[in-house]
Amino acid sequence: MAKFIFTTGGVSSSLGKGLACAALGALLQSRGLTVRLRKLDPYLNVDPGTMNPYQHGEVFVTSDGSEADLDLGHYERFTNQDATQFDSVTSGKIYSSVISKERKGDYLGETVQVIPHITDAIKAFILNGRDDVDVIICEVGGTVGDIEALPFFEAIRQLRNDLGDKNSLLIHVTLLPYLAAAGELKTKPTQHSVQALQTLGLRPDILLCRSECAIPDDAKQKLALFCNVNYKNVIRAQDAGNIYEIPLIYHNEGLDDAVANAFGIESKPNLKHWEELVQKLNNPKSKVRLGIVGKYVQLKDAYKSLDQAITHAGIAEQIEIEKLWIDAEDETLLAKIQSVDCLIIPGGFGGRGVDGKIQAINYARKNNVPILGICFGMQLCVIEAARNVLGKTDASSTEFGPTNTPVVARMTEWMSGEQKELRGISDDLGGTMRLGSFVCTIKEGTLAFNLYGNTNIEERHRHRYEVNLQYKQALEDKGYVFSGMSPDGLLPEIIEYKPHPFFIAAQFHPELKSRPFSPHPLFTGLLRACLKLM
Repeated sequence: MAKFIFTTGGVSSSLGKGLACAALGALLQSRGLTVRLRKLDPYLNVDPGTMNPYQHGEVFVTSDGSEADLDLGHYERFTNQDATQFDSVTSGKIYSSVISKERKGDYLGETVQVIPHITDAIKAFILNGRDDVDVIICEVGGTVGDIEALPFFEAIRQLRNDLGDKNSLLIHVTLLPYLAAAGELKTKPTQHSVQALQTLGLRPDILLCRSECAIPDDAKQKLALFCNVNYKNVIRAQDAGNIYEIPLIYHNEGLDDAVANAFGIESKPNLKHWEELVQKLNNPKSKVRLGIVGKYVQLKDAYKSLDQAITHAGIAEQIEIEKLWIDAEDETLLAKIQSVDCLIIPGGFGGRGVDGKIQAINYARKNNVPILGICFGMQLCVIEAARNVLGKTDASSTEFGPTNTPVVARMTEWMSGEQKELRGISDDLGGTMRLGSFVCTIKEGTLAFNLYGNTNIEERHRHRYEVNLQYKQALEDKGYVFSGMSPDGLLPEIIEYKPHPFFIAAQFHPELKSRPFSPHPLFTGLLRACLKLM
C-alpha cells in the first residue's frame, strides 16, 4: 500500500506548492520509488475548463481528455509520467457526484451531509490506485483558512488517523517575510498558519518555508518550538534561477531526507540526470530571440506549458532563449516582431486580438521568419492564407460570427477511437471540446515527417473549431501542405507552407507533451531553423 504525503499552503498563495510537490516526486523517483501526484482544488467549478486564463492560468489537458489545473503540467514534466483524470478533482466535481448519487437514491434515504458523504467522496478519490505506487503526493489548492477547503482538510484529518503516522505525513508550505525596516525574517505568520491547521486537527511534519534569504538558526529553532516540528524538518524553500534547479536545491536543503526518514526509506538518490540538465541549462552556446504573440501575455501562467516547452527545447539545443511576450492588441506589434528571430502564435479563444495575430503571421510568411502556430494559431494561419494568398478577403471563422467564407468552422462530430462524438450549438461549454490525445497521420517527405521521424503520432487537443477542408485544394495549389490529418482524413492536424524555410502549424497543443528530458520536436525544430538563418 502506498505512503501518502499531503501538502498544504499558508500565509500566502503562489508560494510554489505545485512545484514543491513535483520536485519532491522527482526526488523520490531518484531513490527508485514509484510516485503519483494529485491536485485537490477547493473551488466550485467542476474543472477549470471555463475559467478565465487571467484568473486561473492555463488549462492543462491530460491524455485521457481531462481539463485540469496547471500544476498537473508540473507533475508530468518533473516525473516524466502522464497524469490522468483521476489525478485532479475540485469541490464542484465532488459535490456534483454526491448530489447525482442522492438524486438516484444511492444513499437509501439518508440525510446527505458534508460529513460523511462529501468527505468520504474525497477520501475515495485520494485512495484510488493506492496499490499501484509507492508514494501518493496530494496537494491541496489555496491556503489554510479558505472556507471552501474545509471538507478537504477534514478528509485528510480522517485519512491520517486511518493510515497511521508511519504511512502518511503532512508538509506545510509557508512564507517567511523579510522586513527590511526590522532587518529580520518574521516567523509569526507561519506560527499563526500552523495554529490554524492545528484547530482543524492537523499537525505538519515538515515546514517548507519560502524565503528570499537564508533562515537564521534562531528562527528555525523558534519555528520548531512553536509549530511542534522537528528542527531538521524546518526546510528553506529558496528562490531558484530556473525551476529545474529546484529538485537539487530541495535535496541540498534536506527535503527528501526528511521524507525518507519519516517513511523508513533507505535507498539513496541518484540525481546525476538532474545535475546534467542544470549544467546544460546554465551553459548555452548560442542565443535566440523568440516572440510569442498572444492574448493573455500579462499573465505568464496562462501559457505555462508553452513557456516550459520553449525552455526544454533551449536546454536540448543549448540555446539561451530571450522570450518576448507580445500582446496581440499592441499597437507597436509590427515593430516588436521585426526584432525577433522566430515567432510562436499560441492558442486562444474568441475574436479579441485576431487582427494582430494575423498581422504577425503575414509578416513571418512574407519575410521567411520561422513560425510555429498552435491550435487557434493554426486556424489563423489558414485564415491569413485565404485572405492574402487566395484573395478571399472576407475569410474568417464562425467562432467570430457569421461569415460567407467559413475557412474555420465549429465541429459537430468527430471520432474518438471507434466512438463517434457529437456536439450541438446549445451544448454546455465545459468539457465539450475535442479533448485529450488523438492520432495524427503524417505525410512522408514533409517538414512534419522530418521533425517527428514517424508517420503516426499522438498529440493532445483542446478545441471546438476546425479548418474547413473545402479550401484544402485551393491552398495546396498555392504551396500549402496538409501534412498531418486525422486517420479518417476528415480533420486537418498539421499544415505547412513549402516556399518558407520553417512555417508549420498544428491543431493540437504540442507543449502539453514536452518534458525537460524529452523536448518536443516542433519546438527544437523551430530553434534549429533560427540558427540556420542567423
